[in-house]
Amino acid sequence: MTTLSTLNKFKKDGTKFTCLTCYDSMFARMMDNAQIDTILIGDSLGMVVQGHDSTIPVTINDMAYHTANIARSNKHALILADLPFMSYATLPEAIANSRQLMQAGAHVIKIEGGNELCELVTTLAQAGTPTCVHLGLTPQSVNVFGGYKIQGRGDEAAEKLLADAKAVVDAGAALLVLECVPAALAKAVTEAVEVPVIGIGAGADTDGQVLVMHDMLGMVYGRVPRFVHDFLTDERNDAHSIEGAFALYQQSVREGSFPTEQHQFD
Repeated sequence: MTTLSTLNKFKKDGTKFTCLTCYDSMFARMMDNAQIDTILIGDSLGMVVQGHDSTIPVTINDMAYHTANIARSNKHALILADLPFMSYATLPEAIANSRQLMQAGAHVIKIEGGNELCELVTTLAQAGTPTCVHLGLTPQSVNVFGGYKIQGRGDEAAEKLLADAKAVVDAGAALLVLECVPAALAKAVTEAVEVPVIGIGAGADTDGQVLVMHDMLGMVYGRVPRFVHDFLTDERNDAHSIEGAFALYQQSVREGSFPTEQHQFD
């Protein structure tokens, strides 16, 4: 069973690890067989499962339902679960909703933001609830950003993101996720903090990589994000199967052949 101690050892040893989003039992079993290191029950389910155009409509009950689906079938991976939009706006709400997800089977609670999360991170850590803080492009703030845009470009923005990362780690965050930030900045953050850092569209120098499951299976309508690779149709997937795609992703991240420069931002 993968634990936070496992991921911390991976970081210390320089071993790259994997994360995929997952929303139901059958895919969780396939990821289990492929030995995916961590599973994220992402609020991305609002878009890929529920058909919304953003993650904002997702509720805490939605997240608890899908977390429980995964927990019933997972034997190997560390389970991360998102607190959805506005479910942690106040400390009492955050505590109650974190409890609901942990009781549904999550091992780590993921939240989006920066320095403003420090009190919450510390409170949850003291209550035995590890947190993963998501920085960079945070989808719950898409209306603030004015769309899905690269974050951390320019000296001021980069300094703020790095300061936020250090602050939440000092407050007790167990993991970080960096989404759509320049590769050099992601490398600097990864080297600056002691906890494992998971990247998506953040270059190859983070400790781990995460992709939305549907994206890495080629189930994308419209524009394909730059950081995505289709592992289902990859010629190295000899079985041309979903489970084979998961295994190839695991192998590619572990050996360092994914992501490449074409999947990152400068």
